[in-house]
Amino acid sequence: MAALRQPETGCPWDVEQSFDSIVPYTIEETYEVVDAIERRDAQDLKEELGDLLLQVVYYAQMASETGLFTFEDVVEGITTKMIRRHPHVFGDAEARSARSAKGQWERIKAEEKRERREARERMRASSFEDTAGEWTSFAEETETGLLDSVPGALPALTLSRKIQEKAATVGFDWTEPEPILAKLREETEEFEAAAASADRDAQEAELGDVLFTVVNLARRYEIDPDAALRRTTAKFRARFAAMEAHAALEGRSLAAMGLDDQEALWQRVKGAENRGTR
Repeated sequence: MAALRQPETGCPWDVEQSFDSIVPYTIEETYEVVDAIERRDAQDLKEELGDLLLQVVYYAQMASETGLFTFEDVVEGITTKMIRRHPHVFGDAEARSARSAKGQWERIKAEEKRERREARERMRASSFEDTAGEWTSFAEETETGLLDSVPGALPALTLSRKIQEKAATVGFDWTEPEPILAKLREETEEFEAAAASADRDAQEAELGDVLFTVVNLARRYEIDPDAALRRTTAKFRARFAAMEAHAALEGRSLAAMGLDDQEALWQRVKGAENRGTR
C-alpha cells in the first residue's frame, strides 16, 4: 500500500484517495463479508475478508503519511484492549476468580477513557502537525451524556438498538414485551392518522416511531432486527424469482400481469414453498 500511495511511482487512483473517499468501499466490503457468510461460501469469505483487511491497511497507510498513527499502532492497540478486557483469560489467578469480575468491566472502561485522554494531551504537547488540517481527534473528549458514546453513523436499525441498549443500562427500559406491543399498536395508529393527513413530515416521524418500537420489541426477544429484516428480504427475493420463473413457463411476464394475477401467483409460490416443493 505504501508503494501504491507513493506520489511519483504509485497508482494515480490510490494516490488521489482520502479517508472520506474510501469510506463507501469500506461499507461495501463489510456487507460483502456478511453476504459470503450468509451464503456459506468459504472461498468468497476468504477473499472478502482480504478485501476488508485491505481497507484497514489503507486507512493506516494514509494515517502514517500524516503522522497520525501506523498499522502497527492499530494492531498493538486492539491486542492491548483484548488482553485488558479479558483478565479472566489472560490475568493471574486472582483476576480469573469470579469475585474479581464484579465492577471489572466499568473499571476497565474508565481506565481506557483516561488513557485516551492522556494520549490526546501528549499529541497536543508534541510537535505533531496535522498536514491535512482537519483532524480534531486530539481535542478533549466531548462525551458528556450516556448516549454520546454510541457512533451516530451506524446503520439506523443498529443505531436504534444500541441507543436502547445503552439507555437500558440505567433502567430506562421495559422489562416485559406487553407494554412494547401496546406501544407498537399506538404508534401504528398514529402513523395511520398521519398518513390520512397527507403531512409528509408527520408521516416520516410517525413511521420512525413505529420502526423504533419494532427494534425495541426485537431487542426484548433477543432478535437482531437487521438480521431479521435481511432474512425476510431474502425470502421475498427468492419468492419473487420463483414468480418470475412460473410466469415465464406460462409464457407471461410479471409486468404484463395485473396485481390480482400477481397475488395469485405469489400465493402459489408460497404454497409450494410451504409444501417443500416447487
